[in-house]
Amino acid sequence: MRIVLTLALAAGLCHAQSSTAPLHPATYVHAGWAQTTGGQGGKVLRVTTLASDGPGSLKAALDTPGPRIVVFEVGGVIDLGGKSWKLREGRITIAGQTAPDPGITLVKGELEVFAKDVILQHISIRPGAYGRAKRSGNDHDGFSTADGAERVIVDHCSFSWATDENLSVGGRRFEGATPDDWRAHTSHAITYSHNLIYEGLNEAVHIKGEHSKGSLIHDNATQILLLGNVYASNRERNALFKGGVWGAMVNNLIYNPGWRAVHYNLIAHEWVGRPYQVGKVTLAGNVYRAGPGTERNLPLFTLGGVGDVQLYEQDNLAVDRQGQPLPMTGRYTTSAEIIPVRQPYLPAGLNWLPPRELEKLLPLYVGSRPWARDPLDFKQLSDIAEDRGQLIDDETQNNPAGLPQRKPTQRAFVEADWNLADMSPKAGWQSLFTQVSK
Repeated sequence: MRIVLTLALAAGLCHAQSSTAPLHPATYVHAGWAQTTGGQGGKVLRVTTLASDGPGSLKAALDTPGPRIVVFEVGGVIDLGGKSWKLREGRITIAGQTAPDPGITLVKGELEVFAKDVILQHISIRPGAYGRAKRSGNDHDGFSTADGAERVIVDHCSFSWATDENLSVGGRRFEGATPDDWRAHTSHAITYSHNLIYEGLNEAVHIKGEHSKGSLIHDNATQILLLGNVYASNRERNALFKGGVWGAMVNNLIYNPGWRAVHYNLIAHEWVGRPYQVGKVTLAGNVYRAGPGTERNLPLFTLGGVGDVQLYEQDNLAVDRQGQPLPMTGRYTTSAEIIPVRQPYLPAGLNWLPPRELEKLLPLYVGSRPWARDPLDFKQLSDIAEDRGQLIDDETQNNPAGLPQRKPTQRAFVEADWNLADMSPKAGWQSLFTQVSK
């Protein structure tokens, strides 16, 4: 499988040629199974207002049909007003890297994708509880895919303070007559790479109560790649692969999970009358560090439910707060089995960096706009480094001001400065770091 050179990133941490290839800020990332060019070749749509709707808004650009590249001539916060924005028009690249500092942050809502061929980069999404009563409902993911989503890449974004999952894969999981139909109709070919995913809110507005969650990969989703992300201080689902999922986690850092790090669970009462499907999960080159909120002796991977899972596990590190080894696998079921396999479920050509390199590299490059760190992301990375992670119920616990308030900024988008084929700066990604350091 060829590498799609559509995602020149601030750091590509995995390489098709060699797992020991040197890191360079302009390296292209492996796009996994999500072989897409997004809105390449389409019209350039300029976001000129932080208003939630209307001419020049991000919402208007999302709703426009046809191939398109969304760029930003404003920076600041877009308030979604408690709504779920549903992206149904595919063939789109949303290039948050083009915004003036402080970049683009979405608050008080979520983004759901029902479309094909979507690339999202360098955006922050922070739903928040924003003063609502506990268990009052209208909970939000940060970002999720839904029915029909295919070839979706979310890269170098930041997600925190969701009241459901921070970053998930979903869709109708039993659409059609056969398991092959199910897999074709729900989300598939999804890559989430180099994102910061942290502090899902615990006891907030979700009607179930406790709901600090990282990523849920819903039943029967396939070709799911979680690559080079940082999961921090989410109580569970770092990530959770549900029944029949086929997916891989490569070179992720998982810090301070509460009750679960990575887990797999086919839930019997959700599959009544349907044949159980065997899951496929690959864990390669990941690091898991326990933190202040982590259950004692929590394994890297645990199995629950009633469905068996084929597990490929290689080159992972799992340590407690004193650096002592933790178990690689465990279980919270008596009715399912972990089936070790020798062949990984991975996109062709994808290798991984040695896990001991991750804590040197990931904090430098993950998340939205690492050349001009959002203060919230900067604090989170510092908390990870200093082992100060917290499982929180409300965004004001770690930030007394609550949801971010940023002074709006404006700057014209200069098309000549960007490679429209992949929305990388013509001067190279390193030029963005250099500009800030001056």
